[in-house]
This record gives sequence, C-alpha cells and structure tokens, in this order.
Amino acid sequence: MTYVYSFLVGGLLCVFAQILIDKTKITPAYILVGYVCAGVVLSAVGLYEPFKEFAAAGATVPLTGFGNLLATGVREAVAEKGLFGALTGGLTATAAGITATICFAFLFSILFKSKQN
Repeated sequence: MTYVYSFLVGGLLCVFAQILIDKTKITPAYILVGYVCAGVVLSAVGLYEPFKEFAAAGATVPLTGFGNLLATGVREAVAEKGLFGALTGGLTATAAGITATICFAFLFSILFKSKQN
C-alpha cells in the first residue's frame, strides 16, 4: 500500500499544480516556490513528518520534500553551530540534490537543442 499512497499523494500534488497553472494566472515559477515554502512551513509546524511517513516518496520527491529538507538541514545545523548554521544548514542538507540538478541540466544542454518559440 505504500506504493499506492506514494503514487496518489505525488499525483495529487501534480494535479493541484496543473489546475493552478490552467485555471489561474499564477506562473509555474510561483507555484514551484509555493511548494518549496509549503514544505518548509509544514516542517516548521511539525506536520511534514507524519505526512512523509504516510506518503513516503510521494511526499519526499516533489518540491515540498525539498522544502522539508531545507528546513530540517537548517534546524540541525542551528542546533550544532548556532546562528551560523542558519546560513549553511540548508545548503549542506540539499547539496546532493542541487549538484545532481546542475549535472543533469548540463548534460541535457549538451545532448539536446532548445527550440525557439
């Protein structure tokens, strides 16, 4: 059932974003930022962990998971290093994902050509 819950939750997050794109004038960039901020807020108020336990990858793979990871990294770094951890914790926690994104973006820019509209 974990796979089903993961699929359903991840799919619902995508459906909600698509509805916002189709029915409002909100740009995809704002929706992406909103999802990251929602992950941070849900993590800050303690609701993201139960959500993550229920939905597994359906909660951790989308951008809400990135926001949760940022908040968790900052929280842990502040506990270890004090205020300086607020500056470094988020980047430390998300370094692997950011690095992978940059590497894949570079690889795809070499392999494929963009089309002009």
